[in-house]
Amino acid sequence: MFGLTEEQISDFGMTFGIGAFMLFMLFIIGEIAWKAKAGRTGTIVLFFVLSFGMLGFIAKAIMEKFWGL
Repeated sequence: MFGLTEEQISDFGMTFGIGAFMLFMLFIIGEIAWKAKAGRTGTIVLFFVLSFGMLGFIAKAIMEKFWGL
């Protein structure tokens, strides 16, 4: 498609597509904190707990980049 290989399309989707989805999920977490009137501590806890999986995915991508896996 458009002169790109399947690997290039997959790499683009894994970086920019999932990155955009992660930003959207952070927006959703902020919306949940605002509607629940969680306060400062509650908001920090919500962001930490609900975005912990995203941190693992980002760490995996960084390790793959630096270690060449």
